[in-house]
Amino acid sequence: MLPIPLRLGASNKVVAYTVHEPPENTFDPVERADSLVFVKDGMSWAALLFAPIWLLAKRYWIALLVYLAAATVIMVGLSLFQANPTWNALAYLALNVIVALEADSISRWSLERKGYHIVGSVSGANTRDCERRFFEQWTANEAR
Repeated sequence: MLPIPLRLGASNKVVAYTVHEPPENTFDPVERADSLVFVKDGMSWAALLFAPIWLLAKRYWIALLVYLAAATVIMVGLSLFQANPTWNALAYLALNVIVALEADSISRWSLERKGYHIVGSVSGANTRDCERRFFEQWTANEAR
């Protein structure tokens, strides 16, 4: 039997990002690299806990309006049925869960509306690793 070494502090966690470039391209690679936006895939804990404040802070106005409209429909619908207040809390929690799970999609959609386009995706152990991997590949492709 072979012993399995324990790696204290090690993590098997992998993060993934999509990389977006603004519509106005410059020919200077340093300026282009500086203008790239990395959007992390995955759930947002801040959006789960404070969905309307998160949407407001990120300036996702259309998504905020949709959230407020959905919250209003939930409030009116549940009050028409004279639902228990527990159902109100569960409905708002479900709404926040949806926003949290779709936070990265909301970010991508907002960037797309501003004219950004996806130039790649990358995964790695952490943010710094993802950036390093992306720029190594990106500079190799730009050199051609």
